[in-house]
Amino acid sequence: MNNRIRSRIHFLLIALPALLLASLFCPPAMAQQRNPAQLIGQTVADTGSAHYRFERFVVCSDDGLRTWRVNLGIPAGKVPKAGFPALWMLDGNGALMEFDAPLLEELAQTQPTVLVFVGYDNQQRIDSPARTRDYTPSAEAPDEGGAAVGGGADAFLEVLERRIRPQVAQRVAVDADQQALWGHSLGGLFVLHALYTRGGAFQTYVPASPSLWWQQGMMLGAPEQQFIGNNAGHRARVLMMLGGGERDRDTSKRDMNNPRVLAHLKRVSGAPSDAAEQLSARLRQVPGLNVEYHQFEGLGHGPMFRASLMRALHEITGVRDRSGEPRP
Repeated sequence: MNNRIRSRIHFLLIALPALLLASLFCPPAMAQQRNPAQLIGQTVADTGSAHYRFERFVVCSDDGLRTWRVNLGIPAGKVPKAGFPALWMLDGNGALMEFDAPLLEELAQTQPTVLVFVGYDNQQRIDSPARTRDYTPSAEAPDEGGAAVGGGADAFLEVLERRIRPQVAQRVAVDADQQALWGHSLGGLFVLHALYTRGGAFQTYVPASPSLWWQQGMMLGAPEQQFIGNNAGHRARVLMMLGGGERDRDTSKRDMNNPRVLAHLKRVSGAPSDAAEQLSARLRQVPGLNVEYHQFEGLGHGPMFRASLMRALHEITGVRDRSGEPRP
């Protein structure tokens, strides 16, 4: 028995009893809490697929201080004359964890699509500081260290357009007229920012659980009005998604004595609970936009990450809807 096998057995002997107790006694709400320290682990990009090949590359900012890791899923079949459609996913490390071999097989047989997982060059599922910097169009008040928080969305759009997109094009032919962008939470806010400021960069935008509360709802003000007034008929499909639990804002399972919880709830109150649905209704009046609003009853903010991504795949490619199924 080699050392690797011994280590795995030792881990299971120690961890399994605790995991069983947690499953028996932890309430569902606790089980769904996001673990900020969660690592990626092994994904289908590591284990491989007969229907997709994966490539990985890293891009850096001009100053070399910021890096992004891109995992690229390329269909194994023949390239269409116009190139493959492409689905771009923010929080790419976490999004990659939601895919498995059966899903890739169905995708290849239904609508072969290039999968662009745009994440950060580390092993974290979610890199909160980096995504706060990149996905927000404006900075909030300085944090305790005196540094402004957020405001890097325009710079990150430049990275997507000028650094990542050319690298993707070098590796696989993509159809410039079939590009979709998905993002969750602050990523959903970024998707709206991309829609508002980069007409034509994508044809389908999927803002899932967008953090419309950011900076007291600033995206519901001037940016929205400027877009509505200046869109000039650019055609796009918008799939807005929200969990019913997010809209209800149930705090019964939250620790209301925790200052961080209270501070977050105060920030979230910067936009009405029905802001996403109302925004969808307003955008539906914009010439050229095809806007759909999907609400997932009973789902909170965390579970909406997977649910919205799986629904987006279903809506865009026609694969079976896995939005109600757990992570493989």
